Amino acid sequence: MELLEKTIIAITALDSTSMDQAQKRQNQLTKPLGSLGRLEDLSVQLAGIRREFLPELKKRAIFTFAADHHVVFEEGIASAPMEITAQQVSNFSNGGGAVNALAKHCGAKVIVVDMGVATPYDRKDSVKNKFIAPGASNIAKGPAMSREQAVRSLEAGIEVVLEELNSGLHIIGVGEMGIGNTTPSSAIYSLYTGLSPQEITGPGAGIDGELLKKKVLVVEKALEVNKPDKNDAIDVLSKIGGFEIGAMAGAMLGAAANNIPVVVDGFISTAAAYLARNLNPLVDNYLILSHHSAETGYGHATGYLGKKPLLDLGFRLGEGTGAALGISLAVAASVALREIATFDEAKVTDIKKL
Repeated sequence: MELLEKTIIAITALDSTSMDQAQKRQNQLTKPLGSLGRLEDLSVQLAGIRREFLPELKKRAIFTFAADHHVVFEEGIASAPMEITAQQVSNFSNGGGAVNALAKHCGAKVIVVDMGVATPYDRKDSVKNKFIAPGASNIAKGPAMSREQAVRSLEAGIEVVLEELNSGLHIIGVGEMGIGNTTPSSAIYSLYTGLSPQEITGPGAGIDGELLKKKVLVVEKALEVNKPDKNDAIDVLSKIGGFEIGAMAGAMLGAAANNIPVVVDGFISTAAAYLARNLNPLVDNYLILSHHSAETGYGHATGYLGKKPLLDLGFRLGEGTGAALGISLAVAASVALREIATFDEAKVTDIKKL
């Protein structure tokens, strides 16, 4: 708990001086004002996060946190066997996942973290071991985990960020792997937005019809049985969350405490963002929503968070795939701010001054 408390306290407001300097430079670049749209706003946000008006984002990492969820198997709403989580973790370790391909495209290393994978798998030496238990318990019958385990999952996310800081870290993306994790995420969305599970809950990896109706009932039951306190993020995590969800929230807090921007992936990682901002609202300033997830209910996230995702590509994969593309845009924003010449540097007439 000490690490969590220290991290929460360490998060501060963005550096307004760097943001003002970045905005001033944006206004002097050889282009019409605002012509790079949201990239300009993003560059100013990055300057405030990094506390330097010309931020560089050379060291990039995507953390993919993995864990299982017994609720979907015990309640009969799983879209795939539990073994898929472990198999995909091995696949990521071998560099064969979608997240690996897109991370390579944006120049980010993929760090796979085992928070609670229930099935044995190969290549454990290539995975960070933060294992807490073999999957979260059935939230339709009781809490997902103990309060102590919830704190441990949050602190594990902080730890992996701190461990990576030693080799340099300028921006991170957060993603996940866990069969069934849209179920606890739907419960978290419903709790915080105030919308019904029916409005929030979607097909996940591909269920429909009667199975989807059953999933909605499971989410309703999880909220009724556990009665999570939305003002206490640790209570919410322990009752209706998951180990990977807690770790993603922890990574967001750990990054914010160290002036590192966080690119949030999709539906599940945005649920983690709800928890992180509940623990310290200032973390909000460090978050960049990468894409508008195609998962049912995600559209309500933007209203609740007051943020607009950078992209809308119909993604609903997870893993950190959307975060990889979001990192690409963040890098583009910082490069544009740094490398486009000003009117004075280029000796181009600034027509705004005529």
